[in-house]
Amino acid sequence: MNPLTARTGSHLAGRSLALATGALAALLISLPAPAADAATKRPSTASKNASKSPARSIKPRRRVRPAAGQSSARPVPVPEASDAATARAYRKDAARHLYSLNLGSIYQGRMPPLLYAIGVLQVHVDGQGRVGTISWMRAPSHAPEVMRQIERLVRAAEPFPPPARVGGLIYTDTWLWHKSGKWQLDTLTEGQD
Repeated sequence: MNPLTARTGSHLAGRSLALATGALAALLISLPAPAADAATKRPSTASKNASKSPARSIKPRRRVRPAAGQSSARPVPVPEASDAATARAYRKDAARHLYSLNLGSIYQGRMPPLLYAIGVLQVHVDGQGRVGTISWMRAPSHAPEVMRQIERLVRAAEPFPPPARVGGLIYTDTWLWHKSGKWQLDTLTEGQD
């Protein structure tokens, strides 16, 4: 017999044994938990809990869908009315409102010189603080995920402070977006290096 053929044959036999051992290990790992408990002579926790409490029928939870135009996120309490007389003055109240609802997303400190995205957004707010149309004056089109996220943040922050003195308005703010996903609004920015 050729030594090369003998070595190849023994190599294949060793490989077959390794595959069989691996398959056996996978089979043992996939055993259900109650069978493993039975092998060690311990009752499973499911059977312990079943014997302590009577069986109850579990009703499936009914999923409540938000009405049209409402967000499925947690409800935002109605903030105090804004006494701003102009859209420019209202911008600070809107920015503070957005910051208060997204404290973990705000970039702390001065922004770096190069940002991932910068977008200028116009938001229509009616007399009750509800968000109407949202339109981009300068869209960060290279980062569509940022555009969607900003729009979600604005919609989720509804209701905004109701603009009591002017009834409804369209305000504009610039979003400064860092590559980490944290952001600042130009109205309340801490500056940029």
